[in-house]
Order: sequence, then C-alpha cells, then structure tokens
Amino acid sequence: MKTIAQQLNVKDFPFVIRDKNNNLIYHESSDGYWLKREFDKNNNKIYHEYSDGYWSKREYDKNNNKIYHEYSDGYWYKQEYDSNNNRIYYESSSGDIIDKRPKPIPEFTMEELIAKVGFEFKIKK
Repeated sequence: MKTIAQQLNVKDFPFVIRDKNNNLIYHESSDGYWLKREFDKNNNKIYHEYSDGYWSKREYDKNNNKIYHEYSDGYWYKQEYDSNNNRIYYESSSGDIIDKRPKPIPEFTMEELIAKVGFEFKIKK
C-alpha cells in the first residue's frame, strides 16, 4: 500500500499535513515512515498511529482531563477527576488502583444501628 506522499508523488520531505487548528495530523519522512494524528473539537489528541503499527487512543472529560488512554500493546489506564480537576481515581491494566473518591457516609435508623452493633444504647448529647 502506498503512503500519502507516494500517492501524491511528493518529492519534498518531510511531507506534513495540518488541520484548520494547525494541529499536525500527518507527517511522512523520505524513507516512507509516517505518523497520523486525530484531535477532538478541543484540540486534544485522541488518536495517533505510526507506520510501524504502533497506535494510541485517548478520551477526555468535559474539562479536557484525560480519562482513558490505551496503547496498541494492550496497556491501558483510566482516571476520574472531581469538580476541581483533581484526580481522584486511577486504574491500569497492570492492576494499579489509586482511589481517592469520597466515600458516602452511611445513614441508619436507630433500629438498623442497634441491629448492626448487636445491643441497645443511648446517644449522649
């Protein structure tokens, strides 16, 4: 399969294509090695691929925080952020987990609480 530069009979290298936001979306060198990139509407790189078969894809939240990244070798990680853009959760395909998400405070009726502790009690004021 011919590269884009070969199809266009380009002789001047490097051959570069940029999108309307000036993001580099294609680069090819004289030896035929190329890279492709894709960007979302916020100019976040969401995909790239090289002529050797390596690729990577990414996803972002509404605040442009990277929430998912996957590589062609199978490795991936995902993340969550709070409303202040602080990372509160991380998990990877290698088993790493960092969980700083707030834990809900359980609520019980008095009867449920007595059942949990196994005896009656009084609450001091």
